[in-house]
Amino acid sequence: MGVRKAITGAEAAAEAMRQINPDVVVAYPITPQTPIVEQFAKYVADGIVDTEMVPVESEHSAMSATVGAEAAGARAMSATSSQGLALMWEIVAATPGLRLPIVMPLVNRTISAPLNIHCDHSDVMGITTLGWIQIFSENAQEVYENLLLAIRVAEDTRVQLPAMVNQDGFITSHAVEPVEIFDDAAIRAFVGVRSLDRGLLDLQHVRTVGAMVLPDYLLEVKRAEEEAMKGVFEVYAEVGKELSAITGRQYPFFETYRTDDADAVIVVLNSAAGTAKVAVDAMRAQGKKVGLLKPILFRPFPYAEVRDALKDVPVVGVLDRSMDFGAYAPVYTEIRNVLYELDKRPATQSYIYGLGGRDIMTTEIETVFEELLSGNLDPQHQRYIGLRG
Repeated sequence: MGVRKAITGAEAAAEAMRQINPDVVVAYPITPQTPIVEQFAKYVADGIVDTEMVPVESEHSAMSATVGAEAAGARAMSATSSQGLALMWEIVAATPGLRLPIVMPLVNRTISAPLNIHCDHSDVMGITTLGWIQIFSENAQEVYENLLLAIRVAEDTRVQLPAMVNQDGFITSHAVEPVEIFDDAAIRAFVGVRSLDRGLLDLQHVRTVGAMVLPDYLLEVKRAEEEAMKGVFEVYAEVGKELSAITGRQYPFFETYRTDDADAVIVVLNSAAGTAKVAVDAMRAQGKKVGLLKPILFRPFPYAEVRDALKDVPVVGVLDRSMDFGAYAPVYTEIRNVLYELDKRPATQSYIYGLGGRDIMTTEIETVFEELLSGNLDPQHQRYIGLRG
């Protein structure tokens, strides 16, 4: 059993970082991520952690310094949102190829323009091809536990890839809710320490980081990255079992909610999954068989497992909090890929919701379910929830 605290999602991330006790944290403030590093800076100032806290002049510098510290053998972390992630892009893109297991909380916020500081997933969906492990969190409790899970998965010698743990800006990051914080000693034993046998300062194991690779070997390097990403599934499951022994919770690749006999299922990420569960319960009370699938591990994407979970569902609606202009929305694309292999595929419908932090109501999700159950679908075109005009 742990201690329950009334804290925000940002503070939950800082609590996990406190227990991880990284050697180095490098950060630059950006709304709505700032409270994570503010809270962690208090832990540093109070001597609660041994971390070297490095303030820098931009997010690009933040990820650059984090990469340098990690390459030297330190356990290093950063955190960001939206335009900060965009400014980091050059170094974020390089990190997987350098095989550096940096773990970074990402507080999801709209990418400008127009300027908006509220939640959608345009920041994270813009970097799904770069090679970062990506984990999504419905609430503050999941933020806390997913960060603990991520550090072990990323640093495993079978993986050695960076990971980001997502939470919705303001909706999760600034909302206060009860979070169970588990025993420091148990968590620190679970997290362990980073092996230094890959560090540049380890002169007994000399290695190169960031060498130029020309056409004769780049394909092989990238294939090795892909094999490491595939290995995440096994490591994630193993580490999840270890963490479960402490928390009593399970760590699946995705969560299903009342899907066993469902006539219609929606797929949705992060905080909106909590709203969707309320809508599912309301529809079930009316005798309508509906359910929810909530992806958690998004990169790598568990295609076979999701396919098995959805194969017998007549119709699937996918709610995206971001767009891919001129193409299908990102999560919808993955679900269409999932279902393609089936001889008898569920009908599908794409929905866009919540851009720029616009709320989604249970009544709107119930309307989506009614559309799905009615068969009133247009799978070639996305629909918009709450769109004016």
